[in-house]
Amino acid sequence: MSASSPAQAQDKSAIRQAATVIVLRDAQSVDPKILMGQRGAQAAFMPNKFVFPGGAVDASDAEIPLATPLSAQTLRQLSDQSDPALAPALAVAAIRELWEETGLVLGHPGHWSVPPPADWQSFAEQGYLPTAGALQFVFRAITPPGRPRRFDARFFLLDASAIASDLDDFTAASDELSHLQWIPLSKVRQFDLPFITQVVLAEVSARLPDLTPPASVPFFKNDDEESLFLRLKGATAPEPTPE
Repeated sequence: MSASSPAQAQDKSAIRQAATVIVLRDAQSVDPKILMGQRGAQAAFMPNKFVFPGGAVDASDAEIPLATPLSAQTLRQLSDQSDPALAPALAVAAIRELWEETGLVLGHPGHWSVPPPADWQSFAEQGYLPTAGALQFVFRAITPPGRPRRFDARFFLLDASAIASDLDDFTAASDELSHLQWIPLSKVRQFDLPFITQVVLAEVSARLPDLTPPASVPFFKNDDEESLFLRLKGATAPEPTPE
C-alpha cells in the first residue's frame, strides 16, 4: 500500500501515515530509559525538539516481508478505524526508521530471498530480516490542522531487549537526529519535548513496570472537523458497560 499518491507528496498539508518507536531500556529497573534524539533547527516539522525515532510510511514498505509478524492483538488494534492492509507497512516503517535514525536493528539473522529496495539495503547488509513480533501498539495521534506537516502516527513500544545490535552503537545512524541518547524517564521532561510526546510518555510511564499489551489504545483524532480522544480496542474487544 503506497504511503501517498504523487498529488499528496506535493500537498504538504496532506495527512501521511507514520510510525514511531519508543524503545524502552531497563524496563524493570527503578529508572527505565528511553531512546530519543534532537531534530535539526531547520526541520520543517518540530525543529529542535527531542523526539522518538520515526517517520512516514514509504511506498515500498508494503512490499517488505516480515520474518515474524505483528501479534494478533496488535493487528486488531491497528485495524480499528484504519485499513487492515496498512498494518504490516506501519510495522515495516517503524523498523526501517529505527534503523535509519539510530542504527539499531530489530530483526532476526537471515538472508533476503530477493534484493531489497535501496532504503533497505544497508539493513540487509547487516545480515538480518525485519521482525515485528516485539512491537506493541500503544498510541495513535493525528497532527492537528494548520501545522506545516501532518501525520497519522502510530506509536509502538519496544523493549530494548528485542534489539539485535549493540544498544550503545549509533555509528550507522543517519544525521536526521542528533544527540541520540538513552534518557532516564525521571529526567526526560527536562528536555524540549513536543506536546504529543509528553502525552505518550505519561501513558507509557503509567503502565510501568507492566509491559503487558494494553487492552485499548489511546487515539487523538485531530481531523478537520473536530478533535476527539478515542480508545482503539480491536474488533474482538468487549464494549464498555454503560454507567
